[in-house]
Amino acid sequence: MSGEREEKIRVEPLTSNHDRSGFESGVEPLDRYFRTHAGQDARKNMAAPFVFALPDGAIAGYYTLSSTSVQLAELPDQTLRKLPRYPLVPATLLGRLAVDRRHQGKGYGRFLLADALYRAARSEIASFALLVPAKDDGARRFYERESFLPFPEQPMKLFRPMADIKRLFE
Repeated sequence: MSGEREEKIRVEPLTSNHDRSGFESGVEPLDRYFRTHAGQDARKNMAAPFVFALPDGAIAGYYTLSSTSVQLAELPDQTLRKLPRYPLVPATLLGRLAVDRRHQGKGYGRFLLADALYRAARSEIASFALLVPAKDDGARRFYERESFLPFPEQPMKLFRPMADIKRLFE
């Protein structure tokens, strides 16, 4: 390998240089969003899409982060006890996470989630938790295995407290 530059996989912000046309996770709403709306959301600051780029430039997966808020009344009682009594608390939304079907089963979903957790934890914007809307039962189980908790009245909406996430990176 002398003289050769070793290229690495990387997670980076989505740009117009990334080819999204061939991305296919098998979940049509996630694929359609990535191919047609992710770039526009990035330009308009509606979401921050990040891509998992392989050395050949192929996109193995992506996720989006954005700001949101949670109504205090939606949270579990044990979580409420630790929070001030504001009607809304700030949060970060992991709106979408998908892995191209050609790369599923390699741990890339967990890698993308870890990257999203790290970016959310190091943000200088106040955020009580990272929220995720699970698209189906498989996604819900994935997030529950990663220590996300369901909202009592909305089991497909999950959260992980930011204090817990920050402890992961201490």
